[in-house]
Amino acid sequence: MPTDRPFHAALLALPLLALTAAPSPALARDPAPVTAPQSVTAPTAAETLQRFATTGSGTFGTTRMAYDAVVEEFILPTPQGKPGASVYTMSYLARPPRGRAAADPVRPVLFAFNGGPGSASLWLHLGLLGPERIDFDDPPHPQTTPPFHTTANADSPLDVADIVMIDPPGTGYSRILPDGNPALYYGVEADAQATVAVMEQWLRRHQRLNAPRYILSESYGTVRAAVVARLMAGGPTQTGRMDGLSLNGVILLGQALDMTRAGGPGDDRPALGLLPSLAATACHFGKGPAGCTPEGQAQAARDFIDAGYLAALHAGARLPAARRDAVAQGLAALTGIASEAILARDLRLSAADFAALLLADGDRRLGLYDARFTLPRGGAGHDPVADDPAMGQYVPGFVAAWDSYARTRLGITLDRPYTAIAFREVNGAWDYGMGPGIPPQHNFATDLAAAMNRNPALRVLVGTGLYDLVTPLGTAEDTLAHAGVALDAVQFRTYRAGHMAYLGQESRRALAADLRAFLTGATRP
Repeated sequence: MPTDRPFHAALLALPLLALTAAPSPALARDPAPVTAPQSVTAPTAAETLQRFATTGSGTFGTTRMAYDAVVEEFILPTPQGKPGASVYTMSYLARPPRGRAAADPVRPVLFAFNGGPGSASLWLHLGLLGPERIDFDDPPHPQTTPPFHTTANADSPLDVADIVMIDPPGTGYSRILPDGNPALYYGVEADAQATVAVMEQWLRRHQRLNAPRYILSESYGTVRAAVVARLMAGGPTQTGRMDGLSLNGVILLGQALDMTRAGGPGDDRPALGLLPSLAATACHFGKGPAGCTPEGQAQAARDFIDAGYLAALHAGARLPAARRDAVAQGLAALTGIASEAILARDLRLSAADFAALLLADGDRRLGLYDARFTLPRGGAGHDPVADDPAMGQYVPGFVAAWDSYARTRLGITLDRPYTAIAFREVNGAWDYGMGPGIPPQHNFATDLAAAMNRNPALRVLVGTGLYDLVTPLGTAEDTLAHAGVALDAVQFRTYRAGHMAYLGQESRRALAADLRAFLTGATRP
């Protein structure tokens, strides 16, 4: 595990692993009408832009509908006006009903991206949003060898919004061009400015500037979403102009906004934020009280924090021995970890310790990104991502399935690999504001708070997997409560899943219902 970066910051990529999609066998999929792919070009001052278009149909929610799938290239100029980066988006657009010449100009547009930094959008694309998804409905026991398959995805919110997946420079098919350089794109502010530019170009190209606009983000992508929301309106000190591109809503999945939670001596926030997720996970594995539920145990952990755990950690070495023992016993009841092990760790359980200890009697270790996934304790390597029981098991399916889906369904014929994530080239060189590669020290929830202050109608949905030990439940709640965010405009939702809340039928359907309600302005209990 890296020691020169905060734990959660070192693990924000989804996944933090340099991968490219390799050729795979043809997918078995639910048949749907698809036109022959068309490679269309549109001249610009810089070069000929790539465009691939197909059509399809499917049932989304309860609506049977036809759609256009459009993969298209956008050019981001350098400050000198030269082509600096080539960025690809993948859009799913409702086809106009018969008798109408054009689509509804005010149909909502949902822009979506993953995190990393350095991750492409295939995880959200094939996991939740696309008209087809990877066939992965047994999260604890995923298929790990090819051939992998996709299946029709009725949970896609395409019935209520057009969907635009964005792959930032250096990811997917997007590349920095010869006249560009990494400093223009590989940093928090630069990346957000590039994302705003792509969104604006897309809205203008598709004549959708007056459409309701939403952002769906995951992991580090939630940082991008917060800064993008701040930049969208523009301003003299932000973009040098006043663009007035406000957002209707921002969706944060596996939020990673607060980069100041290093967890060093005197910083008890990681232990406090993690406890609800540890308690929920212990219940999932039958290590909690009889008849418990993960949601109930997460609430019990919150109550335990309020009832004295916070004060006990604050006391540090001043805490009396009897009180220390009582707190350890309370933590043991919540987490399923022996009180002796908790006392040995000074009442502060880390995610790594919990993952190693909870199922030690069965010689299993938990995934940090999704604690439902387990692998044997013996034989593990030392890579915090590749050896993670969740990452190591679900990544191969996404990567191989994307290659087949991109060729056979989207008709993409680009002669280049699709980079699922560029950890060394992009993530390792990222500038969080202090220079490339220097660990982050900023709470980006304050950027979201600024955007909400400027736009009182902006709504936020925060979704967290109960078994996410990297960006845990308590941290999501605490981060927004201490950043000046208008909490009356924020909805918090939890799912029986991990970092990728859409892995598994139950959690995906719950998340899809929340997305539909959020995008349509409806309410859901």
